[in-house]
This record gives sequence, C-alpha cells and structure tokens, in this order.
Amino acid sequence: MAIPLKYNFRSLFVRRVSTAMTVLSIALVVAVFVGVMALATGLEMALVTTGDPLNVLVRRRGSDSELSSFISREAFQAMRFLPGVQMNADGTPIASGEIVVVINLPKRGEQKGSNVTIRGVSPVGLALRPQLHIVEGRLFRPGLREVIVSRRISERFQHTGLGDRLQFGKGEWEVVGIFDAGNTAFDSEIWTDVNQLASDYHRESFSSVLLRATDEAAVKQIINRIENDRRYNLLAQPEVEYYEEQTRAAGPIKLLGMFIAIVMGIGACFAAMNTMYAAVTYRTREIATLRVLGFKRGSILLSFLTESLLLALIGGLIGCVLVLPIHGITTGTANWQTFSEIAFAFRITPELLLWGMGFAALMGLFGGIFPARQAARQSPAAALREG
Repeated sequence: MAIPLKYNFRSLFVRRVSTAMTVLSIALVVAVFVGVMALATGLEMALVTTGDPLNVLVRRRGSDSELSSFISREAFQAMRFLPGVQMNADGTPIASGEIVVVINLPKRGEQKGSNVTIRGVSPVGLALRPQLHIVEGRLFRPGLREVIVSRRISERFQHTGLGDRLQFGKGEWEVVGIFDAGNTAFDSEIWTDVNQLASDYHRESFSSVLLRATDEAAVKQIINRIENDRRYNLLAQPEVEYYEEQTRAAGPIKLLGMFIAIVMGIGACFAAMNTMYAAVTYRTREIATLRVLGFKRGSILLSFLTESLLLALIGGLIGCVLVLPIHGITTGTANWQTFSEIAFAFRITPELLLWGMGFAALMGLFGGIFPARQAARQSPAAALREG
C-alpha cells in the first residue's frame, strides 16, 4: 500500500522555510547548468548551420583555417572548370575565390578590442550564401572601399554602424550596409569586394575557394580531383564539414559548465539531504503511526524519496524559468582556429530544459536516498518513544 502524494505536499508546505531554501539552491544550480549549456549550444548551432552540402570549400593542405591558407589564382582558374562544378545561366562556373584577414576592433563601451574577420568576396560568393540578406543600407560596390557589416558585429563593436568608417588596409572603409546571415558563422564577419581587399593587402593569392557542385555525387568527384592534383597541394571538403570542425570551440565551455554544475550540485544535494533529515526527525511520531497503520518499510522509503524528488523538481522547474530570459541574447567568444571572435546567441532548447530537469531529479535522488532509508528503518516502538 502506497502513501498518498498529498501527504508529501502537505509536509513540504509545513516546512516552508527549509523547503524554500532547498528549492532555491537547486533552482540556482539548474539555472547555471542550463545557462552555460545554452552558451555552448548557441555556439555549436552558429557553426553547424553554416554552409551548404553542395558547396565545396578548398584551402591549402596543412592550414587550420582560411586565415592561414593561400591558393594561387592559377589554381583557382583550374578548379573553376572541373567536371561537376555548377554553371550559371550564362555558362560561367559558380566558383568564388575569397580572401580572409582579421583586424582588431574596440568593443562598444570598452577600451579593449577583439579580432574580427574581414572577408573579401565576389558577386558569385554572395550568391553562394543565399541566407545572407541586407537589413539596412545597401550592398558594397566593387572597386570601392565599402563594406557591409553583420548586425551582431555592428551591435558589439565601435565604428561598425551604418555610415561609420573603419580604418584598415591602406585607408578608410565606409560601412554602407548591415546584413543578417541567419544565425550562421557569417554573422561574425565584415564583407567587402575581394579585389579591393587584395589590392589593399597586396595579396596575389586567395585564402580559399568555394565551388558549387551540381549534386552530391559531384561533390565527391570534385574533392577527389582537387586532392589528387599534386600540382597545388590543396585540401577540399564540404563547406558544412569545415564549419562543423570548428564546433570544438564549444567543448571547453561545456566542460566548464559541467564542472561548475557538479560542484554546485553537490552543495544542493547536501541542502536537500539536510532538509530531508530534518523532516525525518520532525516526523518521527508520524513515521511510527504509518507503520502501525500497516504501511511497509518500502512504502515509507518510497514516500520520503518521492518527497525529495518533488522538492528537486520544483527547484528544477523554477531554475528553468529563471534562465529563459537569456535565450537569444548575443555574446561572443574567441575561435582559436580563425583567431577571431565569433558572435552567437544563447540557445535554450527543449532538450536542454529536459537535461536541466533531469539534473534536478538526480540531485533530489541523491539528496533523499539516505534520509529515506533512515525513515524506513525506524521501528514503530522506538519511533513512538522518541516522539
């Protein structure tokens, strides 16, 4: 025979102060856990959603990123006409040679700066990223010192607003547009004309080449042809795969989040345990009465364990609610592969909230198991004498 749940709810309400303190400690642990995981999730989502499966990104073999890569214009011309490369309506290949550099910009409201990626692209390069669209101003004009800035970069860095001027290369560049790249890695970049950027930085080669394949079979064909060509020593891979590799930057954040959550969780377990031990002591006579009424040891253990879980789940629910307002807030971190900042937003997913509730339940389980065992092992006669 099981003890009714209303008995446990009544007990939690009677001990309002200790219940509230325990719930609050568990809520804070869950909020920190979900918050840090939302940070890592946002970074991962910004990278894994970048690129198109039919786009092939080519860089120099041995380079960690586009920044440390160089590809000659001769190699670019050879790659453009490989079998499997998609053609425009006018018969020109859909291929873009691009240049990537980084500059240091001061953050808004701060003196310190951070590296930001400048990407030189051609009109074909813009067409290869259909998720990018101008939200303010206009597109840069080829041959001029004009740039377009992602909305997230514009919000975080000085001199990046519409109409502002940036100093890099050989002179000033005017911000003529603000763009949104659909929560991808391109939301952390500034774009301009590839030829003008090459002129300012005396670059005769490209950092990378982006090719559009006709289909998935053509992707493999193009990759094989490029990597088997010993003249240029190049590495080719699907664009989505290149950005997925950079999700390793989220690994340390997840580890830090888990470490903080475990340390705080241990404290929350002790708080739950203290509350439940107090409940056992306070309800000695009740436990004896339950035994006299015929409730078995297993029912009493289950009842106290259920009460501890209720305590933890209430705290977990409050913690999840507390952390919801940070969803969508933009932040940034260093991408050690590109040596520049990547801007992204906190992402709280239903799966992450379930993990938070599961973590709360785990704290309740460990915090309640020993007090529940003590309650179940009390003999009715001894409990009545103590009561």
